[in-house]
Order: sequence, then structure tokens, then C-alpha cells
Amino acid sequence: MSSVFVNRELSWLDFNDRVLRLSREPSIPILERLKFIAIYSSNLDEFFQVRVGALHDQEEARVTTKSFDGLTASEQLRRIRARLVTLSTERDEALLTALEELGRNGVKVCRERDLEVRHKETLDDYFAKQLLPILTPLAVDPTHPFPYISGLALNIGVFVRNPESNDVRFARVKVPNGSPRFIKVDESTYVTAESVILSRLDQLFPGMDVSTGHLFRVTRNTDLTIDNEEAEDLLDAVEMELRRRRFGNAVRLEITPSMQPDMLDLLLQELELDPQDVYAHQSLVDASSLWEIHGINRPDLKDAGWNSVTAGRLAVAESLGDDIFSVIRHRALLVHHPYESFTTSTEEFIRQAAADPSVRAIKATLYRTSANSPIARSLIEAAERGVQVVALVELTARFDEQTNVQWAKRLEAAGAHVVYGVVGLKTHAKCLLVVREEQGRLVRYAHVGTGNYNSTTAKIYEDIGLFTIDETITQDVANLFNFLTGYSRSPHFGELVTAPTDLRERIVELIRNEARYGSEGRISMKMNALADAGLIDEIVRAAEAGVQIRLLIRGICCLDAQAAGGDIRIRSVLGRYLEHSRIYRFAHGGPGDSPIHYIGSADMMTRNLDSRVEVLVPIRHPKHQSWLDKLLDTMWRDDVCSFEQGAAAMWARSGPEDFTFENDAQGQFMAWATELQRSQGLPSDFDVADDISGSIQRPGSHRVVDWLRDQFHRG
Repeated sequence: MSSVFVNRELSWLDFNDRVLRLSREPSIPILERLKFIAIYSSNLDEFFQVRVGALHDQEEARVTTKSFDGLTASEQLRRIRARLVTLSTERDEALLTALEELGRNGVKVCRERDLEVRHKETLDDYFAKQLLPILTPLAVDPTHPFPYISGLALNIGVFVRNPESNDVRFARVKVPNGSPRFIKVDESTYVTAESVILSRLDQLFPGMDVSTGHLFRVTRNTDLTIDNEEAEDLLDAVEMELRRRRFGNAVRLEITPSMQPDMLDLLLQELELDPQDVYAHQSLVDASSLWEIHGINRPDLKDAGWNSVTAGRLAVAESLGDDIFSVIRHRALLVHHPYESFTTSTEEFIRQAAADPSVRAIKATLYRTSANSPIARSLIEAAERGVQVVALVELTARFDEQTNVQWAKRLEAAGAHVVYGVVGLKTHAKCLLVVREEQGRLVRYAHVGTGNYNSTTAKIYEDIGLFTIDETITQDVANLFNFLTGYSRSPHFGELVTAPTDLRERIVELIRNEARYGSEGRISMKMNALADAGLIDEIVRAAEAGVQIRLLIRGICCLDAQAAGGDIRIRSVLGRYLEHSRIYRFAHGGPGDSPIHYIGSADMMTRNLDSRVEVLVPIRHPKHQSWLDKLLDTMWRDDVCSFEQGAAAMWARSGPEDFTFENDAQGQFMAWATELQRSQGLPSDFDVADDISGSIQRPGSHRVVDWLRDQFHRG
């Protein structure tokens, strides 16, 4: 079976390659293409900080354990290096091509030496007022040791010679990270900050002979290492580890090709790196800063704007003066973000609960919060009002630890019960529970979703959430919170499927059940990653039994479908939104051999199945099941742009040649509102999209409100 496995790290590089390929799609607006180069670059930074850093740790510790595809840490590092040499060249070519096209569209990103003479005075003034006061040159000599180079900071290295003593010293100048990377020279021209500094290095070393400066950037290992069992206070332990993180070992050095050999040798020696850890860029070092260019005011060079709509039944309730609880009591509500608004659904659910005098308790899992989180603020408001608030804050959510620590402290100060989950397990589940007193009894309302309670990412991540008062599901969610906050064995769940207790067992059971139906069996999975050897084996066996298997995988895929044989197709859909929802559909897994659909927080990775608290919830209502089927079917259509895995697990662009709105699966979901408006014969000043439960973009005439009221009461 080992021949069907693809290395996890190399598969992730394949995913990032697909992101980079979007920057070369000529039908995508040019600023969006630059955005994809920025995403590729920031993705790669995180990959080095965490994955490559972990492999370096294994190599140093002489760990002999191999990945499930049979590679040691050293072998993986060599293959990563070989792959990235090619990708670095492709990234440079894509960036140069994109910048040339941007210039043809009236926006120039230049080096200072390429500017007109008339701009020099402007940049002299900018340097004197905005850069020089905050620049700190650090020289290396017997009294000044080699400076600490912080991770992901952009630096200029230079040799400085004293003309009297002829002594030569290395000096480092850090490019300020709090200032714009791209300086606006005029209405259509930008120059990089480092270019401005490089042209004026002599002002930092008056009276000295200054060599040509060279850019470099260091990436450090930032993987947190916390022993939950040893840490008496997890909050203090995380804060301590965050302080240590910035001093992690260097794992990558990025330079410009012109760097002189003696400077490179010095950096390698001081950073304790090898030549294979060096990556030279023909163009922009640190392309993640291209987000600044993407943010310029040129809507003609970007995707057409899109504003999320309000789920129709919620909008009807608002027009009638009803609250969100009445909508959920009437029938379970399924919402699809960002096509349907997170703000007017999930955030509004918590906002109303926080202000409602009938609410007695609110419980929430907070895995990744935003710095200005409306949900966290609502929880604080509720706690201050005397509502029993429980916030399960995952302090070790990678790269969001600091934000989560800050919210944990603010919640505790407001009187909320803040807990940090189960020892040894990350809490990745996405659950909310509201307990409300109604007519003398307590009623529970629950939300279970696929995405984080994060208002920032909710605008760009595709996710699904279920609101329900189903007694079994809400009891399950209540039991889950009691398990996470108390001291008990994992409870039995009636509807929820949870990790690490029964998720693996349930998915295996469903796969094997489909195998019993042979060629009539159908398995559809949409996820971020497939990287568990045991689950891959089960999928391959089901394919051998004749089951038709369709896998939508955004990122890591450790299964080689063609090597496995059978009817397996694997597709990756990328676009303006990050596909984040997890949907698992088994054609014969429900009652009476009917289909069963699950949504939830878990990918099919070993960590999700065995080392995290995860939740899947079944979607029972036929209307909701139909929408999930429509979602999956749309993403599998031949007339949408995508990538498909082919021979040797290589990914090829598929679908229409032009990556336009009309050929984009995500574009189809955005267009749904307009389509339904036409089908219902609604007034032209009113947009409604009944993608799940009816969605409204803006209010219209009284006739429309009457129509919506009728739809609401008919269910």
C-alpha cells in the first residue's frame, strides 16, 4: 500500500504551487494576481517556521522515525530544497511578469535608480523625515557582537571601512517593519523602502567608506513546545514560550544574488546555517508585503466587489421585528459564509444573546479570534451583565496565541469562566451554546460550524454553520462543554461525532459501509487536508470494492489516486476565498440506507483524528442536504476552473481556459442571488438568494416584504 502515499510536506508545496499558478492566470485581474504571490510567500514563511523547523529539530536530535511514505527528516529536507529551488525561480518570473503588466496599467513599482531625477528630492525629504530617525545601524566589532536578527525582518548588510585605520566592519541595518514597504512617489509610482535606504547608506555611516548594501531575511523556527502536564499555569507557559519563540534557531536565509561571498559566509557562520538553507531572489525579497500594492485604489485592476448577503429567514425576522431565536425555533438554520454574512448570523446570534435578559448562559469555543473580536466583546458584555459565560480559549492556536492570551485575560477580568481545554489536546471544535429561559423552562440553542469565530477571516474563508434547537444536538453540545470544562470521562453523544473519541471509528465505519455497496457506493469529501495513513488505506480499499470516490481537497493530499486505482478523483478548488468548510457525504450512511451528510471542524489528518477535540454534526433537513449536494456538485462541474490530480500525483489545471467570474465555482455561489431574483420575478431593486434558506442583500418594496413574510411562515 505504501506506493499510494505522497509525502505530506511535498504535497503542501504542491498546494502552494497551485496558489502561485493563480498569479499566472491572465484572465485574473492583475492586482489579484499579485495578491496570490503575496499569499504564496506568507504561506511559505509559515511552512519554514513550523514544518521545516520541526524537520531541522528531528535532524539535530537524530530522530530515525520516517514519514509514512518512508522518508527520514534529512531526506525530506533535501526534497523540499530541490522543489523550492524550482518554485523560487517560478515565483520570481511570475512577480516580474506581473509587475511589468501592472506598469502597463499605469502603476509602476520601481527601484530608486529607475526613477526620474525629479523624484529624488521627494525621496530625500521622505528619508530624512520618515526613515532616518528610526534607523539603527549595528556594526560588528570586538565590543559589538553580531546582532540578533529577528525572524522575517528585512535587513541590509554592508561592509564599512574606516579610511584612517583601514579597518573593515560588517554592519546591519534593519528596514523598519512599522513603515510602508512601498513608498508612493506620485499618483502612479511606488518605490521600495529598502531601495531608498540603500541609496543613502552613507548618511548612516558618516566619514566612512561604505560598500554596496545587500538585502537579506532570516526565517526562524517558531514552533511552540509546551508540556501541558508539566505547566502549572498554561496561560503563563504560553506567554513564556511566546517570548522564547522569537529566538528560535534560523532555518532559512533569503538573499539577493548579488550578495558578495564573504558577506554570505559571515551570515551563514553567525546564523549557523548551511548553504542549502539559502534562497536567492532575483526580485523582491519578502513578497508577502505585496498586500500593500493590492490595497491601492484601483478597482478596475481587482475582482468586482461582493458584499455578503443576510440569510433570508434572518432578514425576514429583522423586518418583522423578531429575534434570531424565533428563526431557529421555527427551523434549523444553515448558513454559508462568506456568501451569507457572518456578521448578521453568528455574530448577531451572540450579540442578541449577550443583551437578552432571558439568556442565562453562553458557552463558546474560541480557537482563532480576531484582534477586534465582536464575539469576544459580546461575551464580555454578557459576563459583566451577570450571565454565566464560559469561554474555552485555545491558547496554542498557532500564530494566534498572543491574541488569544489577551482575550483570555479580558474575559477573566469581566467575570467569565475561562478554561483552556483538555490536557494534551488542542480544542479545534467550533461550537456555541446559548441557554435561554422561555415560558418557565430552559431552552438550549446551539451553533456548530466549520470555521473559527473570527470576524476578519469570516470575510475571506468559505465556511458553513448550523444553528439548531434539536434536543439531542444541543444536549450533546452541552455535554461536550461539561467534558471540556470539568473533570469526567468523554460522554456518549447521540448525534455529534467527536475526536479523539469516536471520529476515526465513525468515518471508517461509513467508508466500509459504502464498500458493501460496491459500484453503487458513493463517497464525497470536502476538506482542507487528507494526511492520515489509516484513512487513506480505507479509502483505497473502498475504491478497490468499486465505490465511486470524489475528494475536494484544498491543501495537503497524501493519496496518489492513480496509483491507488479504482474510481477516485481528487480536485482542488482555489479562488478569491479560501475553501475551508469540511463536508463528508456517504450515499448509504443514513437511516434506511439514505445519504448522510456531516459538517464540522475536522480534516482527515492524524492530528485531527487523534490529538484534537473536533466535532462533526449531521445535517438532517432535506433542504440543507440539498444545498450541500448542490455545493459539491457545483465544485465538480466540468465548466469550473480547478486543479485535478493526475499521474504521479501531479496537479494539472482543468476546466475552462479563462479563470473568469462565470467559470469560477465561487463566482457561481455569488451569482446565485441574481439568479433567484430572476426566477422569483422579484423587483429589480431587491436581491434575494435562496441558496440555503433564502438570503437578502437589501430591502425593497412592501410587496417584497409581503412575499418574504409568506415564505417565512410557509417554512
